[in-house]
Amino acid sequence: MFYDHHFIGMHWIWWLIVVGIILLVVFNVIPYRPKTELEENAMEILKKRFARGEIEREEFEERKK
Repeated sequence: MFYDHHFIGMHWIWWLIVVGIILLVVFNVIPYRPKTELEENAMEILKKRFARGEIEREEFEERKK
């Protein structure tokens, strides 16, 4: 046999490492995908600011034009 009795289980350690890395990637622990958030347009931002009370109705109407 080519295996010494000290290294018989060594190949299992490498397989566990490979499987562990694959699981980390699959379960998105390692962020590998770019964010797919859509950018808001100006009107959506304006509506949200008005809804939160950051701007008054007059400013909302003026900026809407």
